[in-house]
Amino acid sequence: MVRVETVDYTVRGEQMVGHLAVDDSSTGPRPAVLVCHEGSGLDEHAKERAERLAGLGYAAFALDYHGGGRRLERDQMMPRIQSLRTDVDWTRELAATGLSLLPERTPADPARVAAIGYCFGGTMALELARSGADIAAVVGFHSGLATNRPAVAGDVKAAVLVCIGADDPLVPPEQRAEFEQEMRTAGVDWRMNVYGGAMHSFTNPKADMPAQGIAYHRPTDERSWRAMLDFFDERFAL
Repeated sequence: MVRVETVDYTVRGEQMVGHLAVDDSSTGPRPAVLVCHEGSGLDEHAKERAERLAGLGYAAFALDYHGGGRRLERDQMMPRIQSLRTDVDWTRELAATGLSLLPERTPADPARVAAIGYCFGGTMALELARSGADIAAVVGFHSGLATNRPAVAGDVKAAVLVCIGADDPLVPPEQRAEFEQEMRTAGVDWRMNVYGGAMHSFTNPKADMPAQGIAYHRPTDERSWRAMLDFFDERFAL
């Protein structure tokens, strides 16, 4: 039976409202996953992913990086996201604080912890990896790959998987190539899955703006989820 719980916490004095999901029918330490939501805010998409993971035996916590668990309209979202892109320390602190709640609030096995994210949440998960966080795996779904503070050789402990739509205008081939070079230079255990026919936000059933390159793509949603689970099985078995 999956238990869901609202978790209030603060980052730099700002009130955050996260979403915890744990299956209490089993006991003992278990793999744990931090979930970072899309740019519009902590919504049913991120909460559903956390609960789905809990149903598979993971402890999961969907953080909040806008404050108050709120959703933002585009005119509010873009300045917020730009601020986070510019202030990498802030982005990493938001992620690290969410990560710290997993062992505090769940029966997380510290050797089997991952972070995943969607859209800018994927960027946030990647910044957590770049920061040298002691986690086993990071997965970004249709995530922005650029950073103003590239990974440093020897710092990244997590293995990295990014799942990108081939037709995503927000993550063009040039950005993918720069990310590949960054990962090589830093000596990261990384992989990139590029899915034909998929645009931005391919995991979100409510994404429906194909003229802007944003659309749900069920085959890629399902394939990337399976890729993540295979990745976790590999990393958590080490």
